[in-house]
Amino acid sequence: MVTTVTSFTDLRNRALPGEGYDGVVRVSSGGYYGTGVLLYDGQAVLTAAHLFDHGSLSASVRFETSSGIQTVSASSVLVHPLYNQNGSSDLALVWLGQSAPLTAERYTLYRDGDDIGQVATLVGYGLPGSGATGALSGYSAGDLRLKAENRMDVDFGTLQSGLWNSLSWSAPAGSQLLADFDDGTVGHDALGMLINRFDAGLGVDEGLIAPGDSGGPAFINGKLAGIATYTASLYEGSTHPDIDSELNSSFGEIAAWQRVSYYQQWIDQNLRAHYPDAPTKPEEVKKAVPEGSSGTTHAYFLLQFTGVRSDPNEILSVDFATRDGTATAGQDYVAAHGTLKLYPGENQAVIPVEIIGDTTPEPDENFYLDVTHPVGGSFGDGVVQLTAVRTIVNDDGGAVA
Repeated sequence: MVTTVTSFTDLRNRALPGEGYDGVVRVSSGGYYGTGVLLYDGQAVLTAAHLFDHGSLSASVRFETSSGIQTVSASSVLVHPLYNQNGSSDLALVWLGQSAPLTAERYTLYRDGDDIGQVATLVGYGLPGSGATGALSGYSAGDLRLKAENRMDVDFGTLQSGLWNSLSWSAPAGSQLLADFDDGTVGHDALGMLINRFDAGLGVDEGLIAPGDSGGPAFINGKLAGIATYTASLYEGSTHPDIDSELNSSFGEIAAWQRVSYYQQWIDQNLRAHYPDAPTKPEEVKKAVPEGSSGTTHAYFLLQFTGVRSDPNEILSVDFATRDGTATAGQDYVAAHGTLKLYPGENQAVIPVEIIGDTTPEPDENFYLDVTHPVGGSFGDGVVQLTAVRTIVNDDGGAVA
């Protein structure tokens, strides 16, 4: 991750283990590497499709967490069907062949359309460097997970129309977030100079993606808002905001992220389709689930919407959150919270919660899932919350008083 003013060795630029970024991973495939991010179900990583341009769909995922370094092989990879190797729909889902480390954060999606203008935290394993010199192409001192910030200035459609459709590549309007690398001066404010979207930047916190950051996350308020795709050095007539003539993530260049809110349906529905043994009707729901002896397994909650839907052609959403009973989050299960969306044509979906396996004899324990705040429909007259319970069954033997 290219940063400004201070060196990449400055701790302000490091995304160290235990600081909330341990779900940001290094993804390797076919001799290439990029970055990825562990999603909310703990089973899949979202990254850039162009990491698989070499033709192989094999991959390994390296976790760097407070409990150490662990590499997990992928069981399968899915590239977005509309990916065209030109920056559009540049997304891939990588499913893990075994459980992710419990110390790796699982990230929910930023689902709102108000991300333009907000400051995002960028995290990745890309080459270090500075805005004044660009990425250090000869750097070989080992992996660094770095972080920086930038403001999501515009979407792709705004850039394209502002340049009179003169770009050599295209993407659906609204599908990409773009930011430029500012040094505080008007002359290197690329989007200001090119399309009158002026912003002097964030000072020493400003940064831009570099080679190796492909697939890396842009977080807004801790939620996943974008996936890093490409950088560009743009010129218009005599307007040359880039500080040099190279494409090297230096001041005056721009970068693009696939906009997660635009692609959330593809992400959600493909994750749901991949859950093993997920229930599809109420009689298949298991309300008591075995604990297991290691890693994590899933307990499923099946949300069937039988209330009043405002418009069957619109998205219906609910918020959900787990709650301790006799089971404790972090010890017996992985706490889960977020927003579930039922897309047009859907009336039900599962909510997975990871159960933590161990070999310690203990009593059967339970936890709850609360579902609230329906948008686009209602639970029924006077109903503001739905609650379900799951029991984690001790399968370790022994007697517990």
